[in-house]
Amino acid sequence: MELHPSEVTSVLKREIEGFDASASTSKVGQVLQVGDGVARVYGLDDCMMSELIEFPGGVMGMALNLEEDNVGCVLLGDATSVKEGDTVKSTGRIISVPTGDAMLGRVVDALGKPLDGKGGIETTDADLRPIEQTSPTVVEREPVAEPMLTGIKSIDAMIPVGRGQRELIIGDRQTGKTALIIDAIINQKNSGGGDPSNPEQVICIYNAVGQKQSTVVDVQRRLEEAGAMPYTIIVNAAASEEASMQFLSPYSATAMAERFRDAGRHVLIAYDDLTKQAYAYRQVMLLLRRPPGREAYPGDVFNLHSRLLERSAKVASNAHELNPEKYSLGGGSITSLPVIETQEGDVSAYIPTNVISITDGQIFLEANLFFSGVRPAVNVGISVSRVGGAAQTPAMKKVAGGLRINLAQYRELEAFAQFGSDLDAATQATLNRGARLVEILKQGQYKPLKNAEQIVQIFAGTSGMLDEVAVDRAPAFVEGFAEYMQAECADVMEQLDGWKTKWSDELKDKVQAACEKFRAQFV
Repeated sequence: MELHPSEVTSVLKREIEGFDASASTSKVGQVLQVGDGVARVYGLDDCMMSELIEFPGGVMGMALNLEEDNVGCVLLGDATSVKEGDTVKSTGRIISVPTGDAMLGRVVDALGKPLDGKGGIETTDADLRPIEQTSPTVVEREPVAEPMLTGIKSIDAMIPVGRGQRELIIGDRQTGKTALIIDAIINQKNSGGGDPSNPEQVICIYNAVGQKQSTVVDVQRRLEEAGAMPYTIIVNAAASEEASMQFLSPYSATAMAERFRDAGRHVLIAYDDLTKQAYAYRQVMLLLRRPPGREAYPGDVFNLHSRLLERSAKVASNAHELNPEKYSLGGGSITSLPVIETQEGDVSAYIPTNVISITDGQIFLEANLFFSGVRPAVNVGISVSRVGGAAQTPAMKKVAGGLRINLAQYRELEAFAQFGSDLDAATQATLNRGARLVEILKQGQYKPLKNAEQIVQIFAGTSGMLDEVAVDRAPAFVEGFAEYMQAECADVMEQLDGWKTKWSDELKDKVQAACEKFRAQFV
């Protein structure tokens, strides 16, 4: 058969005319092995670390092991629909989550998909941020100097937390760790009236890792009742989720926080808890055949937490001039409250010591104190804030200055007094005052206090006004005194609420006179 050139030309013309210019190429590979939420893929030679891989059935995966002849992926979804021999596609996109104002008031998973049944979240591609970001450089940071008030007397008075600080909450299970976080989130309503559009309002993010679904629902209900959900995002990776979702969710939550921080806003983020994130990470890494180290954790488990917590910082007020591509406005901050669960109070275990060394202090909750009725069960002896008085209001710093020493002396003498009945007057006075201080530092759950209320209550205890009041009536006295001050001396309370107000002699005399007047009525 002889072909004429004109015939060949006409065929080629027809083919070219019918060519779809929108056709695209994609890099594909094949699943070699799958099981336990982990897949090995062959053929993705140009794959990047943390790149999203698309599996059949809409399941996404993330590349974690880049080996010579295959890529190790963790599956972010239902692994049962993936089988050996399936064709997978490379997306060319690093794992990212939606961020921005549309996320406020919602409960989302580690990939930013809604879980609360309130419909979709309207975000654009411009709102997507990679979950792994570099932390602010030394030049872009500022010292921690503004208080992040939690509303909890024992913390704000003795273990103050500042904006940009990383304060660890550590203790055994069922000692009130989550309750502290909820109180701190509810208390942020005082910063901007609970209105997320107010630039002064602190944005809160609660990251639940490996928690029961019922616990997360209860947290959401508590925040809704307190009117705190409008300025809060809950990022939930429950115990029923894949291990991959649990270990990624803290990074997703931090990416959402960074969006607000880079716009000059203040954010409070709580990771509840990082122990379960470490468990999930260990599970994923062992399935990917990475070599185990101490307690079977992979060697980079320290890096897992350090690269997460280093992203929390107080950003310099001129950061937008230093790095205009990253910051639209300077002066923002991320304050983090990571939670670590201990076994039998052992703070010297592997993960607790790792996170203690990364953070700027720790609040240690002791089971013995909790069960003896001291709630919040803060052990003042080993709890510390490495920022100290820099993160306290000047008035609180002055009033609560001797509180820690008084309590330490009381604890020491309390143990000593059990062995002897003949005590001198000075020892008895220390014991009497210490017993009352312990009582006034007790606080009801989900009842955070304003700065002014805390100051007048602690003043009543440290100034000796409570020494003649019965120990069991001390809490009622300080609560009644705070209400009395709010009613009779509203101007003084308003002044004390300002975080730059100094404790002057004039203020002290006014509060003392009011306290004496109230004591006469109370007795």
